[in-house]
Amino acid sequence: MTTPQTFDDRDGFIWLNGALVPWRSAKVHVLTHALHYASCVFEGQRSYAGNIFKLDEHTERLLFSAQLLDMKVPFTAKQINDAAYETLKANNIVDGYLRPMIWRGSEQMGVTAQNAKINVAIATWVWPSYFTLDARLKGIRLQISQWRRPAPECAPVKAKAAGLYMICTLSKHTAERAGYEDALMLDYRGQVAEATGANVFFVINGEIHTPTPDCFLDGITRRTVIALAKKRGYKLIERAIMPEEMSKAQECFLTGTAAEVTPVREIGPYKFTPGEVCRTLMADYDALVGKMSAASSAA
Repeated sequence: MTTPQTFDDRDGFIWLNGALVPWRSAKVHVLTHALHYASCVFEGQRSYAGNIFKLDEHTERLLFSAQLLDMKVPFTAKQINDAAYETLKANNIVDGYLRPMIWRGSEQMGVTAQNAKINVAIATWVWPSYFTLDARLKGIRLQISQWRRPAPECAPVKAKAAGLYMICTLSKHTAERAGYEDALMLDYRGQVAEATGANVFFVINGEIHTPTPDCFLDGITRRTVIALAKKRGYKLIERAIMPEEMSKAQECFLTGTAAEVTPVREIGPYKFTPGEVCRTLMADYDALVGKMSAASSAA
């Protein structure tokens, strides 16, 4: 049996605070503020044929998240964008995943961290589809999580912040142990929110319904797929959705940088059949990133 490759022991380079460093040398101290107090924000990006999809939007959100966590970032958006491509090139990656992150260092320990250094890093690696091809084609199964997305008054819900993912990890672990691929999270009001790392959509009588992102991320892939759906002429409705309304849906799918467009066939007691809308939007999204690939190759 092959031992899985760990993320700390790899060949290659990581961009760290303005320079490429050997992968194994990109380390932080055990007393790093981010490890103890979750003062870290990040992004997930995909490169298709060497072109990073929606890079400007991802970097804009990364810096916005840092601002919400009271971090003054020592690099501009352009510097971070340039570093992303520099990191891809240094690792000879064409189709892959990128993880930019910003965090407080180990200069100060305690809840306050006014004097802690703000660090920025970008790593990249080859990462295929988040779910297996078989699961994507026939639809994945989600368990309904016991954990709920917090109210905007309780957390910086518009930030892609590391601390907000603790309940996602707990939810996904519980779901996987029960034989599911992922979990659906409700929000503090009991309304449908999102999966652990992706937004959710439902098809009800030919119309596409999706929860209003007022306490969770309005995903970049989510916005992309909404635009694709409207271009196709589908009626798209953003609204509060209660769990019992899932019984009315014929189709369901997730969207995200890692998940791309992934059909769902089951959420708890509710069943769906991936159909025309799922197939159409999967194909449209693949074509969109395919056009990027063709444009990149032509360049």
